[in-house]
Amino acid sequence: MTHPYEEIKEMKKLKKHYDMLGFVCDAQYGIPTRCPCGGDIMTNVSLILKYKSDFDTLPGSRYFTCKNYQDDGMHFRQPWAFGVQQEVERLRGKVNDMAEEIAKLKRLITSTSRP
Repeated sequence: MTHPYEEIKEMKKLKKHYDMLGFVCDAQYGIPTRCPCGGDIMTNVSLILKYKSDFDTLPGSRYFTCKNYQDDGMHFRQPWAFGVQQEVERLRGKVNDMAEEIAKLKRLITSTSRP
């Protein structure tokens, strides 16, 4: 039987671990700038060819990878295409919002400038 203080310490350690997993999952949207561990993000190309017909011009898949990457669920290794696609969708949303705001301002200016 373990001491209650040791059990509490272990429970806090596990809670911190599970919270960190949640942070990693929530942070994987768009183009990552930093890993939740604090490491820098690098753009890597997989050395494994996707198809046997790939040549040097198509070496493999691109990934956003944490500098300290380990396959433990605490670091980023996100496919490049997914990150760029999500970032483009986010930017399109911002552009649409700005276009709506500009249209509202134009309507406001034209309605107040009429004699």
